[in-house]
Amino acid sequence: MIKENLLKEVQEIVDNWIHSHGGYWPPLSIICAIMEELGEVAREVNSLEGYKPKKSNNLDSNLGEELADLLFSIVCVANHYKIDLGKEFNIIIDKYSNRDSKRFF
Repeated sequence: MIKENLLKEVQEIVDNWIHSHGGYWPPLSIICAIMEELGEVAREVNSLEGYKPKKSNNLDSNLGEELADLLFSIVCVANHYKIDLGKEFNIIIDKYSNRDSKRFF
């Protein structure tokens, strides 16, 4: 379980940034941004795991940055629809804890 206000603070930071930079994109545009960011996460993992080397001169891993970009985009969707991610995250942890309590042992 996490403190619900932890993600609430993240959501507020994103909301403040978005509102000071022109407002939220339409939901389908935000979903497209999520797909783009997920592709960038996949490219980083492919490179780190040796399946597909990067083409660029910068071979350093940007996985953390790409995951943060993905999180930012997901928070934008949650904020647009007024979803409390802290509350929902705790519900999911309870669900996984009950459903999968003996699954991985």
